[in-house]
Amino acid sequence: MSYAVAVRALCEFTARAGDLDLRFTPAPSGLEGMAGHAAVTGRRGPDYETEVSLSGVFGDLLVRGRADGYDPAANQLEEIKTYRGQFDSVRENHRVVHWAQAKVYGHLLCQARGLANVRVALVYYNVATEEETVLVETHEAADLAAFFQLQCERFLAWAKTELAHRQARDAALEALAFPHGEFRAGQRDLAVAVYRTARDGRCLMAQAPTGIGKTLGTIFPLLKASPGTGLDKVFFLAAKGSGRGLAVEALETINAQPAKPGLRILDLQARDKSCVHPDLACHGDSCPLARGFYDRLPQARAAAVEHTRLDAPTVRAIALEHEVCPYYLSQELIRWSDVVVGDYNYYYDATAMLHALTQAHQWKVAVLVDEAHNLVDRARRMYTGELDQNRLTAARYAAPKALKKPLDGLHRSWNALNKKQTERYQAYDAAPAGVLTAVQKAVAAITEFIGQTPLPQGDPLLGFYFEALHFMRLAEQFGSHALFDVTLGEAGVSSAKTPPSTLCVRNVIPAPYLTARYATAHATVLFSGTLSPQQFYRDTLGLPKDTPWIDVAAPFQAGQLAVRVVGNVSTRFRDRERSLAPIADLIARQYDERPGNYLGFLSSFDYLKRVTDLMRERHPQVPIWLQTPGMDEPGRAAFLARFTETGQGVGFAVLGGAFSEGVDLPGKRLIGAFIATLGLPQVNPVNENMKRAMDMRYGEENGYDYTYLYPGMQKVVQAAGRVIRTEHDEGTVHLIDDRYRRAKVRGLLPGWWRVD
Repeated sequence: MSYAVAVRALCEFTARAGDLDLRFTPAPSGLEGMAGHAAVTGRRGPDYETEVSLSGVFGDLLVRGRADGYDPAANQLEEIKTYRGQFDSVRENHRVVHWAQAKVYGHLLCQARGLANVRVALVYYNVATEEETVLVETHEAADLAAFFQLQCERFLAWAKTELAHRQARDAALEALAFPHGEFRAGQRDLAVAVYRTARDGRCLMAQAPTGIGKTLGTIFPLLKASPGTGLDKVFFLAAKGSGRGLAVEALETINAQPAKPGLRILDLQARDKSCVHPDLACHGDSCPLARGFYDRLPQARAAAVEHTRLDAPTVRAIALEHEVCPYYLSQELIRWSDVVVGDYNYYYDATAMLHALTQAHQWKVAVLVDEAHNLVDRARRMYTGELDQNRLTAARYAAPKALKKPLDGLHRSWNALNKKQTERYQAYDAAPAGVLTAVQKAVAAITEFIGQTPLPQGDPLLGFYFEALHFMRLAEQFGSHALFDVTLGEAGVSSAKTPPSTLCVRNVIPAPYLTARYATAHATVLFSGTLSPQQFYRDTLGLPKDTPWIDVAAPFQAGQLAVRVVGNVSTRFRDRERSLAPIADLIARQYDERPGNYLGFLSSFDYLKRVTDLMRERHPQVPIWLQTPGMDEPGRAAFLARFTETGQGVGFAVLGGAFSEGVDLPGKRLIGAFIATLGLPQVNPVNENMKRAMDMRYGEENGYDYTYLYPGMQKVVQAAGRVIRTEHDEGTVHLIDDRYRRAKVRGLLPGWWRVD
């Protein structure tokens, strides 16, 4: 069995040296890069060959790739690279890798065509000026063969280790038994569906209740399918740290089995949590862990892969031992890990690292999306871009004279738009052409300037530039999936001087952006306790129309959970005052009947405060504690610490917040919940415009449900799901609002509930 490696991956492994240098220089976009390649090759003669497929073998190593171009008349092989700004901005450590790629392709070409020598050229193309800088070296075939051999020898020892690891891993996975002997009720059905999805290379939507072991029930079958399907990696993506933690523990359980698969499990951490020197810039002149990073990386990498659990503490300890940056060491370890655990954004964001690496290395991956109902809102945020006029003002003050004109022009166009506003918030059918043109001109000018004069981190001009770039790209892709809106500052339209505003390209339907991500993966499994109605998630998340949907039966009995509708109370905003006393009295009455731990969910912090103030006044005997706005991690931990097996009292929280999902309080730690709301998003101009976009896309009969009802009820079911966590739990849920009497609302509650 040979180990296949792309030319680029080989050279990045063997030829990189020197400092880690992340000083920002504007780089061409993917489309600009492709256009640059086309421009260069289009200037060549009629016999010029493009995308020349080449491969070669050294020992057990298969090296393959596509050379950008070959001119047989000049006997010149070309490696084309695009850039912006000054040619000197192409850093030396990058050029070393570029030369290595070109020379490896040169060897493969000589070998394939029996050439005695070849001219090897690096062609650097400036996408802004359309100028070429061509660096040429003539090499004898024997010299190129020696260079190729050296690169392969450097990589081969590593490749043999990796190949042995993969063979042992796959053999162990084929022999792997389910860690707990028997599946829980419903867990086998989920596992079978996931296995078939991986085998067939499809997507799957799985609604599976808490208590069946969804995490292990999805990870285990995917790993079992890996050897037969040739999967390179599994990505487990979660919305919250608690989900990532459960995944790591499930994978550790699998690693502890007698088959000993030895899975390398990488838990990706955010940069701000990993950085050792947050006050320093990411380059060798500033940070000691960036200085000589690539020189020390091989030793750090070799030490890291001796471990199976590559969580944050482990990676940090290894990095500091070898004096390299922990964050960028973890990025390097993605290439050598079997399972990568991380946040949604690592695969689904516009510049997602896992997605980019999958494409670059042509990995065959399977993606697990935990608590996938969260992906709708998270993806909306990923593909929403805002521009704050106050940030433009700060950028104008910081900008050099050369940028004053385009930034002032944007300021004038922006103010002209503000003056047309008749309301504080206003939506438009598209970004006004004048403003968008002004943004494009400003971005182009800043790009050209930064290409010649790099800006330090934290510079107001650089910060505005990043926001404007994101905003502009989204505006250029504007369609029925998005809104364009303008919000004036607090001063209001009545002020003599029009206040600054915020421009927003607001994503409503993330489907157009996510569809390509499913296509890149071999298989994608989206699972959650609340993934219905299935059509809502299939539509908004852009899943293929033939994506199967499985609703796994709950392992619970209706008698475990008493669900009581309190239909004589309205929690609508206009009825809030009248609802306070009935809610407070109901909670106190239930607590007196069965003392223990309860959660009370309200729709806002204001509503929560009013109910709890009345609780203290009317029912001081009931212990209560509250979620507060902006509660930090220690505060959240203290809130949950009150829920003990012998504890008693009511913790109040906002529905949809930190305590509505991802919280596990089994047994007597939680015996009931009060949900005094339908969880519907607030009726405001933004949501009403989102509803209008949904109406246009999915029909008026669905617009309200897609915007308000389904997202609201998803929060309700998630919150109620905190009560019954195991087959032995018993509890009570009170649904407080007259709208819970409606058949359409009842139809969105779990089928195993018996509602009184």
